[in-house]
Amino acid sequence: MTKRTRRNHSPAFKAKVALAAVKGEKTLAELAQQFDVSPEPDHDVGGQLLEGAAGVFGSENHSEPAEPAIDVKTLHARIDELTLVNDFFVRGARQSRTVAERKTMIDRSHALPVARQARELGISRGSVYYPPRPTSADDLAIMRRIDALHMDIPFAGSRMLRDLLAAEGIKVGRLHVSTLMKKMAIEAIYRRPNTSKPAPGHKIYPYLLRKLAVTRPNQVWATDITYIAMARGFVYLIAIVDWFSRRVLSWRLSITLETDFCIEALEEALTRFGAPEIFNNDQGSQFTSMAFTAVLHREKVAISMDGRGAWRDNVFVERLWRSVKYEKVYLRAYGSVSEARASIGRYLTFYNGRRPHSSLDRRTPDHVYFNRPLLAAA
Repeated sequence: MTKRTRRNHSPAFKAKVALAAVKGEKTLAELAQQFDVSPEPDHDVGGQLLEGAAGVFGSENHSEPAEPAIDVKTLHARIDELTLVNDFFVRGARQSRTVAERKTMIDRSHALPVARQARELGISRGSVYYPPRPTSADDLAIMRRIDALHMDIPFAGSRMLRDLLAAEGIKVGRLHVSTLMKKMAIEAIYRRPNTSKPAPGHKIYPYLLRKLAVTRPNQVWATDITYIAMARGFVYLIAIVDWFSRRVLSWRLSITLETDFCIEALEEALTRFGAPEIFNNDQGSQFTSMAFTAVLHREKVAISMDGRGAWRDNVFVERLWRSVKYEKVYLRAYGSVSEARASIGRYLTFYNGRRPHSSLDRRTPDHVYFNRPLLAAA
């Protein structure tokens, strides 16, 4: 197999790709095929576009007076200050930004070597020089099957999934199954010793719902992200759910796992329904990021986080995903992001307003959330 020659795209071409990504109407696999580029699932091309948008309106080019001469003592003081500033910004870049966001900070035209820039930003040099290959059609088919098996057997790890797939005639290695699970943002769900360490700068909050009596709407909200398979590629779905009524308060689809779409969903729910007393989520990097938790701190909401791998800590959102997938997603093969968004939107409207829940005494989430009386049977 011949190695593909590395290409340097023009700024105009990059802007065209970025605009297409910002629209969010095509998966990364579809964008890769359209523009003949290698997609990177966690790369924030939209962010690059916004950062560069200021250039459209021109740049300041005012001449500045020459620096006055300074003595050696002052020079050393400035060097010490710049060292502290550099340390502050390097730590800030590593702590408050995702890997994808840090990659957008790489400047190939800068005098500082790319390898040094990558080291200072705390990312792999290889990830900068060698973009990943697009997800193959075979892998997409395996991912769809893994998703269905994970919904049925949430405690199955990569070894068990490998064996289950082999029993269906799908030959795939355990390490490859593990790689696909990471890409799908899923893992075997069971309690395990808490040996993992939070990412630098990401605080892990205690679980606040154990033995808590949830007796009213807006007492506890919960959220999670799930993988949605499409005919070509995949997207991610986040929902904000009221724990007491099971009502979906807001939701978003995204072609990447960036934090922005999670914050958008949270801000919409807060704007429409006010703030809850407690907000519960898992320990995913999107929810532990300072950008996400800052919104909750701003509203003075207590933050609760699931134990790592403890699916029962967020069981009602897990049940929502099962309903969404078995009653809608698995019955479709969405051809576009807009089609998936419209279809899932219709289902969630039905889920809130018309689908009765046995756990709610056959009422709908809307009835319970808005405290509406149960209509008598005709």
